[in-house]
Amino acid sequence: MSLGVIALLVLGFGFIAWLSAKARAAAFAGGGRQRPHSLPAYHGWYVALWAVVPALIFLAFWAFLSDRLVADAVLSSPQAAALPAIDMQRAAILAEARGLATGAVGAANHAEASALAPVYAGAISFYAWLGLAIALLLAFAGGAWAYTRLSPNFRARTRVERIVMALLLTASLIAILTTLGIFLSLLFETIRFFSMVSPGEFLFGTHWSPQTAVQPGEPSGFGSIPLFWGTIFIGAIIAMIVAIPLGLMSAIYLTQYARPGLRRWMKPMLEVLAGVPTVVYGYFAALTVAPAIRDLGISLGFAASTESALAAGLVMGVMIIPFVSSMADDSIAAVPQAMRDGSLAMGATRSETIRKVLVPAALPGVVGGVLLAVSRAIGETMIVVMAAGLAANLTANPFASVTTVTTQIVQLLTGDQEFDSPKTLAAFALGMVLFLVTLALNIVALRVVKKYREAYE
Repeated sequence: MSLGVIALLVLGFGFIAWLSAKARAAAFAGGGRQRPHSLPAYHGWYVALWAVVPALIFLAFWAFLSDRLVADAVLSSPQAAALPAIDMQRAAILAEARGLATGAVGAANHAEASALAPVYAGAISFYAWLGLAIALLLAFAGGAWAYTRLSPNFRARTRVERIVMALLLTASLIAILTTLGIFLSLLFETIRFFSMVSPGEFLFGTHWSPQTAVQPGEPSGFGSIPLFWGTIFIGAIIAMIVAIPLGLMSAIYLTQYARPGLRRWMKPMLEVLAGVPTVVYGYFAALTVAPAIRDLGISLGFAASTESALAAGLVMGVMIIPFVSSMADDSIAAVPQAMRDGSLAMGATRSETIRKVLVPAALPGVVGGVLLAVSRAIGETMIVVMAAGLAANLTANPFASVTTVTTQIVQLLTGDQEFDSPKTLAAFALGMVLFLVTLALNIVALRVVKKYREAYE
């Protein structure tokens, strides 16, 4: 019996508890002697929450604990005595035995796995039934305790609202704690990396060759300036040269010139660009844009490569047009109508009103959208891998091949690598720098947008 089935049984028990509590509260209201504090539905929700929430919290912990208990039960069985001493072989046999027990694997390649499969099946079944019994016991105990508290004077509505508020707060904390966990995991591994490589050489070095062994007193090959420059060159320069004019002009047209019927069609079509998978953009850049850029560069006399910063930047700019356009659209539309009317009443034309009134008034929101688009662009990987290449070149030639931070992170963590080597740990240091830069851009963008909203609300 899976944990999903157990959770459904707990929810079914909670529904029964809700019906029972609601019926009892309705009897309070129908007596006529005293008006209840809360409606019957609140009494039902109070009992149902006490029946369901503790049991579901237990199941969340049981999902992690039961696997360990099953593994310990299998390893302590007599059949496990034949397992090899090598951890990798032992883990492979145990995984195969578990697959046989659950039906995920049809046949066994090891005789030990066939012998352990019945033991696995018995342990999984035992702990599944044990989890069901404990979950239902918790559901019954919580529901029964809440049911005994029901009375006409009981403030069920207040209690339910507090429980819901606690659940919402927990959901909000999950995102914060997840971000904190990501930051700490990057921080610890970055500290390990800087114990092997000098931070100054990493942040200001101009030679990137992570395959080079670190020798005391010699350059380590972990100078990340070419990676930072490639990220800025593609994501913050070339892509923005494409995205900012096209996004801003499309927002101006849709808000000021387009007919309502045309706007209803064009705005969703423009925003579809944000939903296209990045691998599709990567294929388009590699198969269509990059060869055209190479031919153009050769015709102009440049030593153009099939993989170029210009190809990746152009396609990335097209990808983030909706980010700039949507924010600029909302910012321009939020400018008070009185400012438009006042400009037109003074004799200004529509184009002069847009240039001298609407765009300056909406500029903080537009800047916020641009910063958010930049943070999205510098984190892009797939387009750069397929169109810009993997060469860490410190060059301003848009027809040359360059690489970015995210591309090198993928490259460093691909394949079988020693986790405690400087080459692998360099990915965490690059991730930390990228995390801090993206976080700073998002904070600045949100503060700019907030100030803009305060000015015109």
